[in-house]
Amino acid sequence: MALLVHAVLGAGVSVAARARPFRIGALTDSWGPTPMIVGMRDGLLEFGYREREDFVLGVRFTQGDINALHAAAHKLVQDGVDLLFVSVDEAARAAQQATTQIPIVFAGVADPIGMGLVQSFARPGGNITGVTDMNLHLGPKRLQMFKEMLPHLQRVLFPYDAADAYAVVMSNVYRDAAEKLDIALVEQAMRTEEEARAALAQLRKSEVDGILSPLSLSLNIPGFILEAATQQGIPTMFDATFYPEERGGLASYATNTYGTGKQAARLVDKILKGAKPADIPVEVNSKIEFVINLKAAKALGLTIAPMVLFQADRLIR
Repeated sequence: MALLVHAVLGAGVSVAARARPFRIGALTDSWGPTPMIVGMRDGLLEFGYREREDFVLGVRFTQGDINALHAAAHKLVQDGVDLLFVSVDEAARAAQQATTQIPIVFAGVADPIGMGLVQSFARPGGNITGVTDMNLHLGPKRLQMFKEMLPHLQRVLFPYDAADAYAVVMSNVYRDAAEKLDIALVEQAMRTEEEARAALAQLRKSEVDGILSPLSLSLNIPGFILEAATQQGIPTMFDATFYPEERGGLASYATNTYGTGKQAARLVDKILKGAKPADIPVEVNSKIEFVINLKAAKALGLTIAPMVLFQADRLIR
């Protein structure tokens, strides 16, 4: 696993008094810095932190392998970071198991209490705090918006990593929502990247009317979904705005991940100035966005109803 170092951060009172820059280790299952990590960095820069002088940010990424997150978290602890910044549930779990002393700030974890990361939102009580996006609660509405976009939607594929505990819970959420919307949810649990690649490459448009993407990048499933969507002309719905904005996905209904990262920078700033995670309340990113990529819709030959377009927060043209 590569260590990609970005020198970026700033000037708080306690940080300025340090003999060396404050070292932040970011942990992700991606292939590089995620929108949340970039958002956190940009948020700190807006607070006035100075590049290289006040902090450095090291990003350790596991390229879709959630099982490697635990070793990566331990390596960051061994490297002597002053703070761990994590996104997605599995990275947060790995960081929690790696240290009970080093402050941990999460961004995007859906259920921090249920996961045992914090005791309560108001009083986290340990070395962990962060920003939740309550993504589990958005699942039913996401599927509903998919149905409104595509009235013919009858069969929806949800592929996910069988080892991803969060994705397993989300499959239950989607299953209940699909039943109420009279949609057949085709759940496909996968165990290896090769299995995910093969299954999605063999998928045909006649088999499903749409694909729901998991939040985690584990096994590169979102990447294979984008390939299948392009090659087979299958509509997609994501739970991160990044995909319709940057990768040609059809739509997303979610909180803005970059915004979640920027919001988390406020908590990192408090820790840099001496506050303890146990005393910093968990925050919620409540700004939900419905994004539609009209270029993708045109490529798929879709005509989306004006009332659905009117509900969109952003249209990618």
